[in-house]
Amino acid sequence: MTSIPTGLRTLAIVQAGGQGSRMEVLTRERAKPALPFAGVHALIDFPLSALAGSGIADVWVAVQYQSSSLDEYLSGGRPWDLDRSRGGFRRITPEEGSGTAHEDGFSFGNADGLFRMREAIRMFAPDVLLVLSADHVFSLDLEPVVAEHLSRGAECTLVTAEVGRQEARHKMVVHGAVGGGRVSAVEYKPDSTSVGTVATEIFLYQPEVLLTELERLRALRHTGAEDPADTGLGDFGEHLVPALVDRGKVYAHPIEGYWKDVGRPQAYLQAHRDLLSGKIDVFDHAERPVLGPAIPGVPGWIGEGAVVEDAMIGPRSRVRGTVVRSVLGDGVEVQAGAVVEDSVLLDGVVVEAGAQVRTAVLDSGARVLREARVGARPSGTRLSDDAIVLVGKDSRIGRGAVVEPGARLEPGTTV
Repeated sequence: MTSIPTGLRTLAIVQAGGQGSRMEVLTRERAKPALPFAGVHALIDFPLSALAGSGIADVWVAVQYQSSSLDEYLSGGRPWDLDRSRGGFRRITPEEGSGTAHEDGFSFGNADGLFRMREAIRMFAPDVLLVLSADHVFSLDLEPVVAEHLSRGAECTLVTAEVGRQEARHKMVVHGAVGGGRVSAVEYKPDSTSVGTVATEIFLYQPEVLLTELERLRALRHTGAEDPADTGLGDFGEHLVPALVDRGKVYAHPIEGYWKDVGRPQAYLQAHRDLLSGKIDVFDHAERPVLGPAIPGVPGWIGEGAVVEDAMIGPRSRVRGTVVRSVLGDGVEVQAGAVVEDSVLLDGVVVEAGAQVRTAVLDSGARVLREARVGARPSGTRLSDDAIVLVGKDSRIGRGAVVEPGARLEPGTTV
């Protein structure tokens, strides 16, 4: 196995995203990377744990939307042992007055976001730049990926995964890289595709080439832009990666094990289904555990007469009713006679006696009163966004109320 040269300067940037609009009411009041997963984790845990487990210590987290919802959770990088006196963890947020109109404020995509950080990247002077998204569930040892990237003389390495063709339409489709190798072309969110190889949004860049190409593309794309703050660079798959592919030194590295982009309601609930059915292996690697802030409190409690099947019960949760194929977060209460099925209940949700919750995601603090009915079983086993109910934070569903499949309740809603 190729080893990483001693003294290599590696910088990782975790792009913790903008508004996360695809998750609708669940990200109205939180950054998407703060969205809980598996009861006791948040999505940001996965990239930070992969970096920490791979010995990559210089990590910047770029946050734009609802950054305060992540601050306490990130704790300066401490849960991942990234806090240190020199280097280590750094949180980056948009700034006003830091430069010209296209250098401050919110970015217009992940390539545009890197362009706005270009001078900070130059000052750090890394040998390798890793860029990761924060809405994926995965575990990956990045050290051999970095070593392979260097040995190939790659200008860009795309970590790739195999998905169904329908799913691939939402991603950057990668051609000519089956099993790894040089990438011949990419398509960004095509209308249709015969290829299921996609970029996982884990990228390795040769920094000098990256910054030069970003500046060249910006000069081409920004001309005539309606918004003077928009560089025209957009996301990686729109202009940057295709331009690098044309240079001939972009390679793929297939990921091993489970990987899923959970940035849509269907994918988020499906990933929890996968967790309960044993398909997710990301928690199985003792050498690179999934880390995060510890949740205080006693373990979950299951009372006499409760029925719990294929479910996970978070700390401080109390179950007297029926919980089937569901994941409960911290401090959830399911009262006697209540039914929760094929659902995810985030922290502090209460489902009162006789209420039913099916095929739904309920955000923190939501309360379902007696005899209410939320959602229903889908007609088949395949999930779709319009079969899933999303209930926003601190919403209240009244006694006997009915919330139909596909409904979206904004935070604080009372029905």
